[in-house]
Amino acid sequence: MNIAEILLLDFDQEISNTRRTLERIPEDKPEWAPHTKSFKMGKLSMHCATIPLFGYYILEDDGMDMANSKRQHADLTFTTTAAALAALDENAAKCRAALAAATDAHMLQPWRFSFGEHLISHDSRAASFRKLCFDHLIHHTSQLGVYLRLLDIPVPALYGPSADEQWSPK
Repeated sequence: MNIAEILLLDFDQEISNTRRTLERIPEDKPEWAPHTKSFKMGKLSMHCATIPLFGYYILEDDGMDMANSKRQHADLTFTTTAAALAALDENAAKCRAALAAATDAHMLQPWRFSFGEHLISHDSRAASFRKLCFDHLIHHTSQLGVYLRLLDIPVPALYGPSADEQWSPK
């Protein structure tokens, strides 16, 4: 297996986990947050739906300077749960296609991520993809799970059973 094929095994699982979490986001609470320092639920949902687009940028661009980005920032305005799911599906399909086409040589190239002169990371595309796409997506999807719990909405079983669902590995 090449690097992309290995990453695709995780990709499909993480997109499925995010999708099953987003399906439960109530449309009547986009402005709800558990704390004043926390993301509003609607914005966090849209952030999760658009993280695969950032994965696509890692695969397609030579690097990214967040202070001078050539890419337009994704719209994080929550309108409906269906729209969030559609955004996830669209962004995931774009990212998955780029990942499936990536060679090992491409995945091993360095990818510079900065904010102006401040270097955030300069790792291989593969390492950048794992950290900035997978880890980022897992973190925020899990955060949404906490929001669901606090609103007494059943939390999906993602990596094992939740208090609300049994887990059945595929």
